[in-house]
Amino acid sequence: MAVVDIPGSKSITARALFLAAAADGVTTLVRPLRSDDTEGFAEGLTRLGYRVGRTPRAWQVDGRPQGPAATDADVYCRDGATTARFLPTLAAAGHGTYRFDASAQMRRRPLAPLTRALRDLGVDLRHEEAEGHHPLRIAAAGVEGGDVTLDAGQSSQYLTALLLLGPLTRKGLRITVTDLVSAPYVEITLAMMRAFGATVRREGEGGEVFVVEPGGYRATTYPIEPDASTASYFFAAAALTGREVTVQGLGEGALQGDLGFVDVLGRMGAHVETASDRTTVRGTGELRGLTVNMRDISDTMPTLAAIAPFASGPVRIEDVANTRVKECDRLDACAENLRRLGVRVETGPDWIEIHPGAAPVGADIKTYGDHRVVMSFAVTSLRVPGIEFDDPGCVRKTFPGFHEAFGAWAGS
Repeated sequence: MAVVDIPGSKSITARALFLAAAADGVTTLVRPLRSDDTEGFAEGLTRLGYRVGRTPRAWQVDGRPQGPAATDADVYCRDGATTARFLPTLAAAGHGTYRFDASAQMRRRPLAPLTRALRDLGVDLRHEEAEGHHPLRIAAAGVEGGDVTLDAGQSSQYLTALLLLGPLTRKGLRITVTDLVSAPYVEITLAMMRAFGATVRREGEGGEVFVVEPGGYRATTYPIEPDASTASYFFAAAALTGREVTVQGLGEGALQGDLGFVDVLGRMGAHVETASDRTTVRGTGELRGLTVNMRDISDTMPTLAAIAPFASGPVRIEDVANTRVKECDRLDACAENLRRLGVRVETGPDWIEIHPGAAPVGADIKTYGDHRVVMSFAVTSLRVPGIEFDDPGCVRKTFPGFHEAFGAWAGS
């Protein structure tokens, strides 16, 4: 049995950095993820005037409930969607003039539902070029709060950004959500807000109304659990090769919904064991075809697509339209690369269907600079020799040491 050390969760690290910056006191984050995205988030906080101390095993953040210390700042968000969506929202609660820009890849990704909601709350926000996209400028004067309606059908990060803002407003927030994708990520947000002392609840028949009380956050010591999306590549590799892998720190009490990917592997024939503090997947030599709705765990869609050609029947993944507005159009990217390998694939607006057939053959994988495309097809390469990537280094976004760690597991 191989035990794999998975780095900390990107999603949890980003939320924890926001919460620590907004909290009253000094917060210690234990085992945060160190990657391009999270380093970019920490750098952005520093540009806004927050003190962030970093050691290999822990980061410390001096919180400022009143908002950024800088009254004028220019923040570059790199490729990070959480950075690009959370930091402007944090800055809006302060007082000053703040400009945010991002990479060409992140500039293409949508912001409109979030910035529309911020404007509805009275935030003076202006997009400098394309409406609903970076770059943007905020003339911040605090946020009063109140009622706001949000469409989170493209990304749950819009809702998370507003939820995180809620305790920093003068009156609190009442957010009515008309559509929501990747709902488990919102549950992560709610649990973490409560861990930092906030009061938040859901109302309405379907829980579509989120009520956040004012009052700010309290500093704490917060451990970051391993990244469940990253773990999916190792779990999938075990299921594909008939081997076994255990990830410590991800178990029955895990915050991250993407751990639900192991249930998909279980339906396909893998043996899955989830304990309180760990999860083990063992391949059985069988991968069955299936139809699965991955709306709530869409970041693991490419992982499943990458092993689907080796199933005994078709694999159909549904309700993943939001994957078209990630680092790239992941539905099209997966389909194109699978076809390069000789696999028959069909796609629609929110689905992909992958058919078994002749053994896939090696090919050059077009990554589109997307870390998840690289890590997913690295799993495929365990059964298909000759796979190469045009940009293997883009894994630095979430797991700079991925190739070394994955190679060590594969060779163990």
